[in-house]
Amino acid sequence: MANNYTDHPELKFELNHPLMKRIVELKERDFRDKEDYDYAPLDFADAMDNYDRVLDITGELAGTTIADNAEGVDLEGPHHVGDRVHYASGTQANLDAMVKAGLNGMTMPRRYGGLNFPITPYTMCAELVAASDAGFGNIWSLQDCIETLYEFGDEDQHSRFIPRICAGETMSMDLTEPDAGSDLQSVMLKATYDEEAGCWRLNGVKRFITNGDADLHLVLARSEEGTTDGRGLSMFIYDKRDGGVNVRRIENKLGIHGSPTCELVYKNAKAELCGNRKLGLIKYVMALMNGARLGIAAQSVGISQAAYNEGLAYARDREQFGKPIIQFPAVRDMLSNMKAKLDAGRALLYQCARYVDIYKALDDISRERKLTPEERQEQKLYSKLADSLTPLAKGMNSEYCNQNTYDAIQIHGGSGFMLDYPIQRYYRDARITSIYEGTTQLQVVAAIRYVTNGSYLAQMREFEQAEVSEEMRPLLEKAKVMADKFEEAVEHVKNAADQPLHDLCARHLVEMAADIIMLHLLLHNATADADLFAKSAKVYARLTESEIARHHTYVMGTTPETLAEYVEA
Repeated sequence: MANNYTDHPELKFELNHPLMKRIVELKERDFRDKEDYDYAPLDFADAMDNYDRVLDITGELAGTTIADNAEGVDLEGPHHVGDRVHYASGTQANLDAMVKAGLNGMTMPRRYGGLNFPITPYTMCAELVAASDAGFGNIWSLQDCIETLYEFGDEDQHSRFIPRICAGETMSMDLTEPDAGSDLQSVMLKATYDEEAGCWRLNGVKRFITNGDADLHLVLARSEEGTTDGRGLSMFIYDKRDGGVNVRRIENKLGIHGSPTCELVYKNAKAELCGNRKLGLIKYVMALMNGARLGIAAQSVGISQAAYNEGLAYARDREQFGKPIIQFPAVRDMLSNMKAKLDAGRALLYQCARYVDIYKALDDISRERKLTPEERQEQKLYSKLADSLTPLAKGMNSEYCNQNTYDAIQIHGGSGFMLDYPIQRYYRDARITSIYEGTTQLQVVAAIRYVTNGSYLAQMREFEQAEVSEEMRPLLEKAKVMADKFEEAVEHVKNAADQPLHDLCARHLVEMAADIIMLHLLLHNATADADLFAKSAKVYARLTESEIARHHTYVMGTTPETLAEYVEA
């Protein structure tokens, strides 16, 4: 029986990272819930066992029920009936199975019916689900929108809405509009306060809304009349039970067919303010998007894992010229590169998730009591680290996801172009990952300040001080040389003091930083478990070395004068 968790020991390795001790300590608050909830852990070992068991359940559901339904869901897709969305039959069966297993509201406190899980094991669950059906993963993993409501909503909203998500109701985040895609400060959905009814009313159109007919929506709308920028936007909670929002259409998409992407029409829809006015984009959407970007990184890793599995299985079974094609060096090279990218991207994803866990747990504690000076320092440190790694995790994993599915189809040859093999679905599903929740180009915009302010270089230099195994020491020395090249390239761009040149070189610099950081994470993993990671570390070191040389050559050869070679605006 397939199990997406136990079949891949790399996940359990990431779960057992030393930082989990601190994460559990912060999340469980001296295990105070054990007196009130029989499913609350008694100690650290019990908490880790809980995570492991839930991951096992999720992995089995993903590897059986969700995987078995995936092809049918892809063919059937959701239905637009009247003004509503009806999921594909397999999607509804998946949702029912997840609810029955108690896999909703996973990160929410137990007092609301949640499991009080850290972000890290929850993110692993998102990866497991996406490895079988990325479209269904979108629907199920949007439950993490509740994190934003928990963080910024009031206690009354917590008590009314969070238990519903924990019981299995669905969520969406309604941000994009026909004339406001990546440029969210241009959102014009109008929010006006109805004095007579004592509520807000929303009017306008939202477009490209994932799971747009969900039970609860977080909506970005313009609450300040006469404004045109982000300072006039607020965040609202819309409850489908109140009516006023219709689904105009479901988009006909290349991939993730099980996930309904909707155009919504708001007609005097009743809503309530979440948090404070004017902070919708400036504060709340940024928090919402960071969580979503981590989710897409997990989705990307899940699809990458599935693509690698398909490519490897096909290469072992398919014979040409009297032998399995995996025996051909060109095919083995492709598979080795796929696995190295998969392991590197996963290491970055969970390093980021652990950083998020620590600072979010401290944020939550600060609502109960004043943090100590040491805790405030820890909170600040991990918040900055998480912010710096989030765009790298989303950007690089989505790009690797696209590359790995492309290569897996190539391994299949002509068969990969046929609809008979699931790899074509993974290929179609992968394409959106580098587009939604912020394109790769926007991840570069988010990450570049950590290039120029020295944060990434500081992380590299700190990694260089870590102890690695004798087998990994030559690779560590190579990583140091790569960091030197990165530092030289950054200085070249900064010294040019030319904004167009800075913008042109930004992606090259960000990818250099990501490649080197991921290499260090793989060296750490290979030192701890050579059987699992040593091969990937060696392959990834070769890949990274060539990529750093390519980017370094490009950046060092770029001057303000070379900009004239580009297509005119």
